[in-house]
Amino acid sequence: MSAQRQETVRRLAAPDIAERKGKTPVVCLTAYTAPMAELLDEACDLLLVGDSVGMVVHGLPNTVGVTLEMMILHGQAVMRGSRRAMVVIDMPFGSYEGSAQEAYANAARLMKETGAQAVKVESGPTVADTIDYLVKRGVPVMGHVGL
Repeated sequence: MSAQRQETVRRLAAPDIAERKGKTPVVCLTAYTAPMAELLDEACDLLLVGDSVGMVVHGLPNTVGVTLEMMILHGQAVMRGSRRAMVVIDMPFGSYEGSAQEAYANAARLMKETGAQAVKVESGPTVADTIDYLVKRGVPVMGHVGL
């Protein structure tokens, strides 16, 4: 039997996305599963594992019941299904609104257990210090300010 050789593909990371600011548009779509990530990978720069997975996949009435464990499970699946896109995982409700130290522990766990390149938080004035704390410790953060 001959060993199959897979082409090495470099995954995009936060510096690659930052370098494109004001130049090339960035394509970002949501994925919750390995098959969807595999389909979207070549066409997307970012794959977001959103906490909307609670409603879309698990039938929850809103995102409040989404757990860190759910985000890790879906983040792992998206990482397995993708090779090129930067993967960003939502930090679920309650995982970053307390102390900055707790937010860091949860963000580090998300990134360690999934291999994702960044986390996403719903941002605003009350979260700015936490985002600063995370970024200063090497956690790439995508902020979402709502509609």
